[in-house]
Amino acid sequence: MSERSELPTPDPRPPAPGPFLMAGGGTGGHVIPALAVARELRCRGHEVFFVGTDRGLEAKLVPAEGFELRKIQIGGLNRVGLQQKLATLFRLPLTTLGCLTFRPAAVFSMGGYVAGPPVMAALLKRTPVVVMEPNAVPGFTNRIIGRFVSRALISFQESARWFPAGRTEVTGLPVRDEFFRIQPKPRGDVVNILITGGSQGSRTLNQAARQSWPLFRQAGFPARILHQTGAAGFEALRDEFKSCGLEGEVVPFITDMPAAFRDADLVICRAGAGAVSELEAAGKPSILVPFPFAADDHQTHNAQAMERGGAARLVRDAEMNGEKLFATVRELAADPDALPRMGAAARQFAHPGAARRAAEILEEVAARI
Repeated sequence: MSERSELPTPDPRPPAPGPFLMAGGGTGGHVIPALAVARELRCRGHEVFFVGTDRGLEAKLVPAEGFELRKIQIGGLNRVGLQQKLATLFRLPLTTLGCLTFRPAAVFSMGGYVAGPPVMAALLKRTPVVVMEPNAVPGFTNRIIGRFVSRALISFQESARWFPAGRTEVTGLPVRDEFFRIQPKPRGDVVNILITGGSQGSRTLNQAARQSWPLFRQAGFPARILHQTGAAGFEALRDEFKSCGLEGEVVPFITDMPAAFRDADLVICRAGAGAVSELEAAGKPSILVPFPFAADDHQTHNAQAMERGGAARLVRDAEMNGEKLFATVRELAADPDALPRMGAAARQFAHPGAARRAAEILEEVAARI
């Protein structure tokens, strides 16, 4: 029998582009959505790496997910002191030059100061850049580079004006599937109120909630309150709540937030992009209290967009106290259709599959090189 060499069977699929660079760090709002997109890319067989700093949350979360983190030295420019601003401006060109050594097929940016150098380096090399802008008004970095990006993935149609016509798509922000699986909750005799200022808590919401307890009690208002306070001040609030005569619980941190959303008739919280996206996915009515010192006041713009859409009530931080909290809850509860109507409006903003769509777009722009 004659021997013959076996030629490899040609793979009909095009070679996978890569690697992909994920830019954006500092806070969970920048890192967590980027991780969701990175996981989707990895499932599709692509190599992915992150660029970040030692100080940001990416230093903890990215390695824990099994992704490489290439570290740079950079600071912020927006809402910082003169000394840090000068130091950042001095370091920015050198850090950008260092990022020129990266050779990604495309860059995915969540914005923030960490994204500046790798994104500028990519633009200099004409590498495709896809940004995800979850706020109604883009952050500083995305406003600067917006007109040069290949695609902009947005959550609010209002932010499209900051990017080139024809390059935006409303994808929303990646949100855990558990939030999308929450079903509309029939209105009962007791109003279940979830109050959360995020994992660190909110002093404004903590104080307003405490001030509202005797008002709920005196009015005989049928409410059950679950309040995530953050670690600071938790014990004092917990002890005072136990003696106020209301149903509910005060906790420092809620481990299963989708379950807390599922049981809530109304959510009172800040208006960061992550919180707003979870409200939309879960279809929950809300009272939004924007953090007044957020960069570019983006939380106020987010809350205004939700209020215009009929999904939320906006209460300014300076106006939020116990009387305002109680009065707003009582007003909404007095109309039996108000909370279901707001919840349905919130769900109209929701966009499932955001991470999957972002990965598809990154593949598309990389394939055009």
